[in-house]
Parts: sequence; structure tokens; C-alpha cells
Amino acid sequence: MENIDKLDQETDRRLARRLGALRAERGWSLDELTRRSGISRASLSRLENGDVSPTASVLGKLCGAYGMTMSRLLRMVEDDFVALIPPSAQPVWTDPGTGFARRSVSPPAQTLAGEVLECQLDAGARISYDASPRPGLEHHLLMLEGQLDITVDGERYLLAPGDCLRYQLSGPSAFATPAAGGARYLLFIL
Repeated sequence: MENIDKLDQETDRRLARRLGALRAERGWSLDELTRRSGISRASLSRLENGDVSPTASVLGKLCGAYGMTMSRLLRMVEDDFVALIPPSAQPVWTDPGTGFARRSVSPPAQTLAGEVLECQLDAGARISYDASPRPGLEHHLLMLEGQLDITVDGERYLLAPGDCLRYQLSGPSAFATPAAGGARYLLFIL
């Protein structure tokens, strides 16, 4: 996946504005969002001001508080729905702290339920989510390269290229790669 710094910076600015707008739309104070997300008030303020970029874990917590998928949140900062999306127009979001990159191959749209993500996780990385943004969310994870150790609702799976893990997410989940190599996979969300 190609990371275009200029696009990432603009996406981060729009994401910061959108996070502030989501909180305002609900009439929540920073303290209320802290209570709901478990993220400190100072961190939330820095995120909404665009002083820092959110990590995958932080976005997961915010999405849980707002009851939406990460893809839906990121879609809110992109342009309107189009049918054909060339690779150069597929938004890429990266979390440099964890070595996680996600390309929104088919971004979500109001009128369509499914979406496809191409995800890449560096060697020795781990990402954990406390809860599903929406209980019962259906995932189909197709491994393309590397190895992935995934725990979903307390059940652990070790995935290799070609493996497909289908699950409904209702609780915590974690994604980890071995120190010797990363993973690349497609995630279909329904």
C-alpha cells in the first residue's frame, strides 16, 4: 500500500473536525465522552484539535462510544459515494505507532451495507479493541500474506495465507503478528 503523506494529513484534519462534530451532535461534553470511551479528556481534546493523530485502538474506542464501525467513521471524512473507485482514490489510513494500515477498497455508503478493507499489520504488532462498535457485526477475514493471531470474543485463531475466518463480533478482539513477519488480509464487513 502506498502512503501519501499529503492525503494522510488532510484526512487527519478532516477526521479531527468530524470527531468534534460527532461529540457536538450528541451534546456530549469531553467528560461524557471520556466516561463512554475510556479515553482521557486531554487526549480527546488533542484529537479534536488535530494536535495528534488517533491510533487504531483509540479510534476503536471512539467508534464503540458512537456505535459505529471504524470504516463508517472514516467514510464520514471522505468524499461522496461513487460506484467505481480506482486504487489511487481508495483512502488509506495508517497508525504508525502500531504499524497498521487499512485501505478502504470499497468504502461504506449509506445505501450499501457491505464494505471491503485491505489491511496490513507490521511484524511484531498487536492491536486490541475493547468491544465491537456494533454488536453482531459480521466479518469475513481472508488472509493474503503472512500470519495473524486473532482473538475474537475470547476464542483464538491462528491464520495463514488462504485461510478465511468468519465471525460475528460482539465483544473484545485482538490482532497480532509474529516478530518474524507481518500480515496482509482482506476484511469484508457486512
